[in-house]
Amino acid sequence: MKQTTKTSVIARIGALLRGNARQYGMAIALVAIIILFQVLTGGLLLTPLNITNLIMQNSYILILAIGMMLVIVTGHIDLSVGSVVAFTGAVSAIMLTSWGLPTVVVVPAALLLGALIGAWQGLWVAYVGVPAFIVTLAGMLIFRGATLAVLGGESIAPLPQSLRVIASGFLPGQGDGLHLPTLVVGLVGAAAIVFIQWRSRARSIARGLPVSTAAATATGSALVVAAILAFTYALADYNGLPLVGVLLIALIIGYSFAMRSTTMGRRVYAVGGSERAAALSGVKTKRTTFWVFVNMGTLSALAGLIFTARLNAATPGAGTMFELDAIAAAFIGGASAAGGVGTVIGGVIGALVMGVLNNGMSLIGLGVDWQQLIKGLVLLLAVAFDIYNKRRVGSGAAMPGFRRRARSGSQSSEDTSTASTSEDRSTTSG
Repeated sequence: MKQTTKTSVIARIGALLRGNARQYGMAIALVAIIILFQVLTGGLLLTPLNITNLIMQNSYILILAIGMMLVIVTGHIDLSVGSVVAFTGAVSAIMLTSWGLPTVVVVPAALLLGALIGAWQGLWVAYVGVPAFIVTLAGMLIFRGATLAVLGGESIAPLPQSLRVIASGFLPGQGDGLHLPTLVVGLVGAAAIVFIQWRSRARSIARGLPVSTAAATATGSALVVAAILAFTYALADYNGLPLVGVLLIALIIGYSFAMRSTTMGRRVYAVGGSERAAALSGVKTKRTTFWVFVNMGTLSALAGLIFTARLNAATPGAGTMFELDAIAAAFIGGASAAGGVGTVIGGVIGALVMGVLNNGMSLIGLGVDWQQLIKGLVLLLAVAFDIYNKRRVGSGAAMPGFRRRARSGSQSSEDTSTASTSEDRSTTSG
């Protein structure tokens, strides 16, 4: 009897691990990369100053990775985000310096501009039917040219402090000793993540899904809490949590909740899993695709504001290669080129892998040539692992969306339930 119970538990844990292999693998890889560069840099990687720099240097890529994950989940791609970052940053700088508009007006205006750009591209993709690769490739050229036109080939600098504080400011309340507001944020965040983990586990048990044991979940929660508290303690020992870090936390929590627990999120997975099946089950696929591109445009504008503020200048070359960094982060974080697979947490992990690689290789003095080579290999291996994992577990086992049905064009209510519960498992594992 005991042997049977032990075998059953092992089988359930194995099923859980197989369903989330990419998520677990990339999280473990991130930890391994951090440990490796912590050793190679003689402890410089995890100093409070360098952790703060990591957040600020990679904030705009993290923002783009969140939006890109949604685009890739729907089965599309966006090559224009780097040019949109440059264009919205340039327009924002002109509004601030030449037009004299206040920052409180410029920020929402820039976000609106990004949304309009996303709507323009989403219109061509969703309603006209032009492939997203072509539309966004055209957008990359159009908005890069528009950036050069509005800037006249020159940079605009400096920018007002009211904008720069977005990318370089910290939570208020710094006094002697540790920064208490940062510690409070860390405690609240750790408690929220633990609550979500155990709540998701309870929901999975209620639905009869495979879950890890209570001991394994408790161990995972303890490790997460320890990591968060160590991270926030390091920040509190410096200047505290950067304002852009607060923004990132809000975006990650908000988008994770939306993709896991809302109808809109399930529709995104449905469209990526099988657009025809989603349409037959009542999902407005064109509208969903359209709004995904509007969201991508808005996040690109936000990344443009932060990048421009951090640089303290709008330059014609801003945003170069950002689209490739965002796409690489999404694929490294578990997205599938076929669509229908991926989580926001996975995209964040992928962006952090790229960010830590960049920072660590720079700290040890590795040349740009070797940095590009290593990042390319990491991306190639991540996608190869995705293909291997699909072949190993089956074409539909790890898909957190509507299952594809090649022989039938219908979508059952059972598949709809699968879309919700599978995403719960992916998010919980992240």
